[in-house]
Amino acid sequence: MPKKRVRINIKGAVQGVGFRPFIFNLAQKLNLKGFVSNNPVGVLIEAEGEKKPLEEFIKVIPRKCPAASKITAIDCKYLKGVGYGEFVIKVSGRKSEKSVLVLPDIATCPQCLKEIFDKNNIRYLYPFTNCTLCGPRFSIIEKLPYDRKNTSMKTFKMCGDCREEYDNPRDRRFHAQPNACHACGPQLCLIDEKGKPLAFKDEALKLCIQAIKQGKIIALKGLGGFQIIVDAKNERSVRALRERKHREEKPFALMFPDIESVRKFCRVSSTEEKLLNSAEAPIVILEKLAIKKDFYQPIAPGNPCLGVMLPYTPLHHILMRNLKIPIVATSGNLSDEVICYEDDEALQRLKGIADLFLIHDRRIVRHVDDSIVRVVNSKAMVLRRSRGFAPLGIQIKNEIPGILAVGAHLKNTFAVNIKNHVFISQHIGDLETKQTFEVYKQTIAAFKDLYRPKIEAVACDMHPNYLSSRFAQEEGKHLIKIQHHHAHIVSCMAENKLNEEVLGIAWDGTGLGEKEEIWGGEFLSANLKDFKRVGCFRPFALPGGELAVKEPIRSALSLLFEVFKDKAVTLNLPFLKSINPNLARFIIEMLKKDINSPRTTSVGRLFDGVSALIGLSKRSFFEGQPAIMLEHAIEGHKSNSFYPFQIRDRIFGSQKIYEADWEGLIKGIIADLRKKRPVKLISVKFHNTLVEIAVKIAGLINMKKIVLSGGCFQNKYLTERLVKRLKVEGFSVYCHKEVPPNDGGISLGQLVCAANRLRD
Repeated sequence: MPKKRVRINIKGAVQGVGFRPFIFNLAQKLNLKGFVSNNPVGVLIEAEGEKKPLEEFIKVIPRKCPAASKITAIDCKYLKGVGYGEFVIKVSGRKSEKSVLVLPDIATCPQCLKEIFDKNNIRYLYPFTNCTLCGPRFSIIEKLPYDRKNTSMKTFKMCGDCREEYDNPRDRRFHAQPNACHACGPQLCLIDEKGKPLAFKDEALKLCIQAIKQGKIIALKGLGGFQIIVDAKNERSVRALRERKHREEKPFALMFPDIESVRKFCRVSSTEEKLLNSAEAPIVILEKLAIKKDFYQPIAPGNPCLGVMLPYTPLHHILMRNLKIPIVATSGNLSDEVICYEDDEALQRLKGIADLFLIHDRRIVRHVDDSIVRVVNSKAMVLRRSRGFAPLGIQIKNEIPGILAVGAHLKNTFAVNIKNHVFISQHIGDLETKQTFEVYKQTIAAFKDLYRPKIEAVACDMHPNYLSSRFAQEEGKHLIKIQHHHAHIVSCMAENKLNEEVLGIAWDGTGLGEKEEIWGGEFLSANLKDFKRVGCFRPFALPGGELAVKEPIRSALSLLFEVFKDKAVTLNLPFLKSINPNLARFIIEMLKKDINSPRTTSVGRLFDGVSALIGLSKRSFFEGQPAIMLEHAIEGHKSNSFYPFQIRDRIFGSQKIYEADWEGLIKGIIADLRKKRPVKLISVKFHNTLVEIAVKIAGLINMKKIVLSGGCFQNKYLTERLVKRLKVEGFSVYCHKEVPPNDGGISLGQLVCAANRLRD
């Protein structure tokens, strides 16, 4: 019986993850002959043998492939047999085109972890153990192709044992570019704040562990940058860290030794557990358990949730196995700055924060902060996209012109594309400081150098004063300005592979709309190229402009003034009694005379105002804090009640749109406050009202596919209830998953929208 041959093209992130050895061993097991090799978009396989083994081969590949790989497409074609004598791994020729898909940094795999704690293994307690299934990728690569000589591991010459593993196709370290061991790889060093070495290798780690137990604050050089770590149960040290880092109330992330220790303090669903143990190993937002001694109050003040992660590098695993306690593991920076990732820079910028520095001699090529994920609607929603996710992007259906999308002003990421692959950068942060803006420009330059994109145009936000927009103008390319909320919706559409017209609900803080209006509570009839505004929230003023974001009492007074005019300050409300009466009168005068009081439709600012009005938040110490407090105030309370509202017609330009009037909502809240109704009831009714407004307008517009995007949809209660209500009404609802709903997802929307405009 003649043998058959199958040619298999596999697209995706399948290089540098042990995919070729996996195929080699699978072919050997099934007695198939042929070859496997890398190609520009993934892996090419030709396998020859009997029909049944070939069919089994094709079935097993997607089911059993390495966990770190990301298959986007498999194409199979049967051909005549050619009489292959064996199955081999073909080494790519020097002149062959290499894949542009760069893998993220991957958490330590179970096999490496077992070796690290095996006293008979050459990598026993070696803090830089890795293989093709795990370890650094994006943070160490200097240029493509992904070969050792093109990474920061090029300065470490492999010893005989490591070289033998590297060259053996049956070994999981076959072509593992960062492969190393005690004898030939990177080493630890503990230094003081002046840079003086105190200890090396194992001794450095021992002294570091002792220092943490003594309450010292340590700057640890991790996978993609520095972390600040401290004993989470040492309240004095945690408060000292807050003071030194200038981080008044924003929660710290925690690292626990293992999942069992997490369960002692947090509720953990099966989905959340999988995320914590995943190759991405992000920070996962978990609900606290009620325990007798609330040690984590200084860690997440007034917050019923904790940001939790598990050890994700060998260094973390060794450290936590010895400490056996939860630690604060926060980004190595001052508040609002980008994370430190170079030794000298860390000594300079973290001086006065850290007592000691645990560093190593493997250079970090680019900073990669920890990612943050929250489970919403029983699915993972990425809130900060960085380590473990970046730079993996989105594959879109058709090839598009080369675009650089420079992203938003806050939570910045940027994006570039090669043909139909869109690569989204790691989290940069808020472009508020000169230092962060310089890193932003350097990271864009590094991306260009890495991917060599053929850029035809640059996409940016419509806001002319964003630093990202100014940077875009200086690029000297065809400039395409994308409206902020349209970019939000297109980002979610691209992630969900939607091409048709949708109703986009975009709720966030603020974004520049058409005719210089400040938008933030929008309903858009949108496609990948254009949009039409079909609804919004009733506008109100922001006295003091940007100052209103930091002082939510200003939004609260504005809402009262909109409803009650001059009588606003005479209302008998606890809120008014709690603030300086002179300040209240001053702000009301600003509103009456329209002095520095731009108007907005923002749902985010509506959250701020209500949060202040019911006594939760007078001042915002970090972005979104009043809204977060309002969500948390629900405390699991269940109610289907909501406040009155009206949907009115509004003329916007020459077009009639729907306007959600929240006046009844504010009056209802005031009535509940006077009746001394509990805050949790008021909060749940407020959220329910927003949901009912969205459902009502969706019904009036009657577009069956609805896309949710914008920072407000980080709110678990709001998003889950809105999705449920819309589905009950017969709508199909699409949310973000791997691309953040906040401004971290804007760059994807800018790029896809600009490309569609340019292509047409």
